[in-house]
Formats: sequence, structure tokens, C-alpha cells
Amino acid sequence: MDSARTILRKCFLVVAVGLTLTGVAAAAPATAAPGDGSNDTTAPAAPPHDTAGGWVPDGQELSPFDLADPAVSRLDPTLLAAIERAARAAAVDGVTLGLTSGWRSPQFQQQLFDDAVARYGSVAVASQYVASPQVSKHVVGKAVDIGPTEADNWLLRNGTAFGLCQIYANEIWHFELASDYGGGCPPLRPNAAG
Repeated sequence: MDSARTILRKCFLVVAVGLTLTGVAAAAPATAAPGDGSNDTTAPAAPPHDTAGGWVPDGQELSPFDLADPAVSRLDPTLLAAIERAARAAAVDGVTLGLTSGWRSPQFQQQLFDDAVARYGSVAVASQYVASPQVSKHVVGKAVDIGPTEADNWLLRNGTAFGLCQIYANEIWHFELASDYGGGCPPLRPNAAG
């Protein structure tokens, strides 16, 4: 019986010491170099993308009338005028037409392309979803991505009246000023790669 009590006391002692050491370790400062932010819970997260390059925060839409944002103000003037006319007409039908993307800097477009290559594992597959800066119409201000889906659908039905066409079959949100003189759109391309 003595040996059982001794073992039980030792177990309690081990547990107590373990809990004490865990508490001390949790309260102790990290051994990271001062000021590197690795243990600083108040340090800001990585800076967001630069809106000056045309980035629009995920889940947000810009008004096509928001000329303070470069994603809008750096659009081709003819495309911008068409989008503004379409937005006014959509509003009459109770639909808010927003831009989820517009003009993009070559650097931002390259970042999007590089991210797609990393995600899909090859340039060939990534090119189906994201154009390189050398060929992207966003970089020259001649393409917009529209949202929400209700606005995409409205523009699919009514866009030709404004010269706006869906270009890629796999992107109902991507529009360019591409109608012909008769108001028709070119045949859909399967994706951004062709």
C-alpha cells in the first residue's frame, strides 16, 4: 500500500510540475529577435494589394462612376462610357452593375498570372483562366469584370446595345467593347488561352 501511495504522489507531482512548466512557458517571451514581429500579435498582417495597380478587394465591387479608383479611371474612355451607360440602364431595371476588376497594371496582371500558374501547375492551364500581361486587355484598359452575377446576366442579355460583349465562354463576368457595326458580338472563345 505504501508503494501505491508513493507512486500516486509521484504521479501527482509530475502532473503538477508539468502544468506549472507549461504555464511558465506560455507566459515567457518568445526567443525571436526583437522587432521582427514574429510573436507580435498586434503587428499588422501583410499589407493588402496596392489599389493603385488596379486591385479591387475580394468581394467588393466598384461603381463604374468611381473615377477616384484607377481600376475605373484608367479604363479606355470609350469602354468606360459604354459601361456607365449600361449601369444607368441596368439601374432602371433594378440591377446594380459593379466592377470587380477593370484596368490593371502590368505588375498586378503578372502577379495574377503567376498565382494562377502556381495554382494550376502549368502555364498552359493557367493561361485558360488568366492572361499574361502581354496579352491581357485589362492592362490596356479595354476589359472589365462585372458583378454580381445578377449584373453579369443582365449584361449578357443587354450588353450588345452598349457594344459590350462577353468574350470567353468560361467567364460570364468578363466584357470588352467588341460588338460589330451591326451590334453583334464575336463568337465566344473557349477561354483566355483561345
